[in-house]
Amino acid sequence: MNPFESAKVELDSLVGIFFEENQSLGLFKEVTADQMPEPFQALLNHDTHMTVTVEKYHSSQVDIRVLQTDQAGATYAREILLSRQTDQQVVQYGIVRLNFDYLGEPVQQEIESQEVPLGRVLIEHDVMRKVKLLSLYEVNPGPALVKALGIDATAPCYGRTAMIFCDDQPAIELLEIVTA
Repeated sequence: MNPFESAKVELDSLVGIFFEENQSLGLFKEVTADQMPEPFQALLNHDTHMTVTVEKYHSSQVDIRVLQTDQAGATYAREILLSRQTDQQVVQYGIVRLNFDYLGEPVQQEIESQEVPLGRVLIEHDVMRKVKLLSLYEVNPGPALVKALGIDATAPCYGRTAMIFCDDQPAIELLEIVTA
């Protein structure tokens, strides 16, 4: 079976790296693209890097802030925020789990330095990659997401899960939640 076609990200497993209960982060409801309002549909419904997408939408490069990390063998995970360089406004929350077996040593070192967003690292190192959108979500934010994004707890936000294949291997699982 083709790994690209059968790719999936277990939302509970990804969120569970950093949260005992998903509700601490938020309540997730899978939706279709046409159930998402703009600009969230344009920000999330695509097969490209979120770094590039949010930088284009916000007309600003983004900086990364790593909130937490977890590493076990070749598996490295981190919880992150991306902020506009122009005003430091947070524009994206994410959880990423990488399999370093599929990434070279220079790429691993730059990711672990926690100074450059993942998408930019992969692009600058010219890693052969394909992004596959897996699911879109409406998220009723929990206390951790409200705090991280600085958003209103009563308004839903939107996110997605995706898989990045590096050299045709399922190397990176993503949960990405954006602000507008």
